[in-house]
Amino acid sequence: MRVLTDIGGIGWKALFVIAVLGFLFGLSPVFNPSVHLNLGNYIIMAACAVLALLAVFHSRIFALIKENKTARIIFCVIAAATAVFVIISAVISVMMIKAANDKPDSPSAVIVLGCRVNGENPSPMLMQRINAAYRCLEEFPEAVVIASGGKGADELISEAECIKRELERRGIAPERIILEENSTSTRENMLFSKKILEERGIKGEISIVSNEYHLLRARTIAKEQGLNVKCCAARTVRFYLPAYWVREIFGNVYEFLF
Repeated sequence: MRVLTDIGGIGWKALFVIAVLGFLFGLSPVFNPSVHLNLGNYIIMAACAVLALLAVFHSRIFALIKENKTARIIFCVIAAATAVFVIISAVISVMMIKAANDKPDSPSAVIVLGCRVNGENPSPMLMQRINAAYRCLEEFPEAVVIASGGKGADELISEAECIKRELERRGIAPERIILEENSTSTRENMLFSKKILEERGIKGEISIVSNEYHLLRARTIAKEQGLNVKCCAARTVRFYLPAYWVREIFGNVYEFLF
């Protein structure tokens, strides 16, 4: 508590500026029609809003904590919860980084997880996955590829079809591409793709292609279904990575608990 109260006026002003900039950063997808707000954006905005309020009203808040026992208890609970969240986030982040670097050795199949399609064109996130899938297929020419992803209400074609078109345009032979157009979630991506693999008698190592922040959860789900998986990471535009990373931390916590 003493450390907080001794920050000084300049420190609180700096905190306020940082919080406002962080809030605007979280809100930034509003100004880019190809990127949508997600849970990570809302969490970043909420955290920055709390920091901004703390910077503005710190004197009153600390006076209340000093004078009121209930306020002190609430503050301690919030501080403890924040510390636990930071520790959990750090542990999961390390696991996410390790998963993204768990590269394939000799995959028999590559599963490309779908992402938003803008009309008939891949979103920036999906294009990154297609780029990574193409590199993987070039490196392992014997592997087939499952393009996985259904069609959303605001999409003109399925995510799988969009992936297929882009890969064919780059020279990947059509007979190497298998469509899975029914999935609407990561769990369904893996479940329906596994069924295709079993129907075609494809065994051995499988390489999952998705953005680096997504691969830990995707790999966890795949392993739950008995697949032998490695990961091929698509690099996310750095400006948008923090929000997706925060969202995925919560997604992994949910996956581990439920």
